[in-house]
Amino acid sequence: MNILILGSGGREHAFAEKIKLSKLSNNLFIAPGNSGTEKTGKNLNINYNDFPSIKKAVLQNGIKMVVVGPEEPLVNGIHDYFLGDSELKDVIVIGPQAMAAQLEGSKNFAKEFLNRHNIPTAAHKTFNKSQISKANNFLESLSPPYVLKADGLAAGKGVLIIDNLEEAKSEVYKMLCEQKFGEASNRVVVEEFLKGIELSCFVITDGESYKILPTAKDYKRIGEGDQGLNTGGMGAISPPPFVDRIFMEKVETKIIKPTIEGLKKDNIPYQGFIFIGLIKVNEDPFVIEYNVRMGDPETEVVFPRIQNDIVEVFMSLHNKTLSDQNVLIDNKAAVTVVLVSGGYPEKYEKGHEIIGLEQVERSIVFHAGALTKNKKVVTSGGRVLAVTSLSENYKDALSISYKNISKIHFKNMYYRKDIGFDL
Repeated sequence: MNILILGSGGREHAFAEKIKLSKLSNNLFIAPGNSGTEKTGKNLNINYNDFPSIKKAVLQNGIKMVVVGPEEPLVNGIHDYFLGDSELKDVIVIGPQAMAAQLEGSKNFAKEFLNRHNIPTAAHKTFNKSQISKANNFLESLSPPYVLKADGLAAGKGVLIIDNLEEAKSEVYKMLCEQKFGEASNRVVVEEFLKGIELSCFVITDGESYKILPTAKDYKRIGEGDQGLNTGGMGAISPPPFVDRIFMEKVETKIIKPTIEGLKKDNIPYQGFIFIGLIKVNEDPFVIEYNVRMGDPETEVVFPRIQNDIVEVFMSLHNKTLSDQNVLIDNKAAVTVVLVSGGYPEKYEKGHEIIGLEQVERSIVFHAGALTKNKKVVTSGGRVLAVTSLSENYKDALSISYKNISKIHFKNMYYRKDIGFDL
């Protein structure tokens, strides 16, 4: 069948590499794609939120399946758009409908879901701009540090962790009254800080049954030692060495099963990935957040470990036969290190040529903020490349990635040299 992937990052390049191996995949299209995806399929110059243009491309190219990478089109209702259109309703969409996408689109919606189904999470309250004094009172009842979350989508930047009470109150004011994160911070969730180690748990579901995919740990901060500003992710490791069978049994019993059952009880249909951001506090898991798609850069370490024909798995979501699938996982450890433009996550330059890609051995280079111009691969975003390696353990895999990174160069290239430092 002909398949369309929506998105342009490293996650979508990882999707493309896996989908092209499927015996069910004929022609592969990516909208808008990047310099990596153009080698695995055909890039279409279409914004992934431009639903009419996506419809036109689907009909013109005989596309039978659409795999949605980013959260924005899901929250904006791309799946509903297909279901509501007589010409598109039979196209398989991998990704939830808008109601379910509110698990990521609204932190408050997610917290209410967690509370309703008794799923462990941090103590919290949600406030709007008429409730500043109540927000301040709640902050005073908590111990530092203080966690502030914009309710809506803020491109991964809407979470603040602040040590000082007065600064936390000031930031609540900026978020609610000065729209620090635009409409995303029309409401703010204030919650207690949980001390532990974070990890990402990935589940795929057809709405009835589920399969657990490999776990991962990503590194969000720009600076080594987890210092500095938050980013979209500077690297990831799968599986995290601190996740054992006993802990995963707790995750499944306390979090995954109640999540799937909760969706059913609330009559929320779901077809696609659920990314559960967890924190391990002592030996117990708590939910930090839900995402309704695969993570980035976690996809770049999770997908290379999945040994199934991924399109067969996607078809089983549509046919409600996921329970019949046996998800096969490579026992090797996978790591990825992200190469970014100097200045990211703040101001950075674009258009710098990337050299040395052809010299890489034993690693997969997933393209993200990179495009082909005049037959040269050039930088086009903040996170440019993700260099992924697999080996018997994560330390060996990291050494392979770092050895290959030494062969790659673009002006002002930056990467963290300490991925896995805390393990």
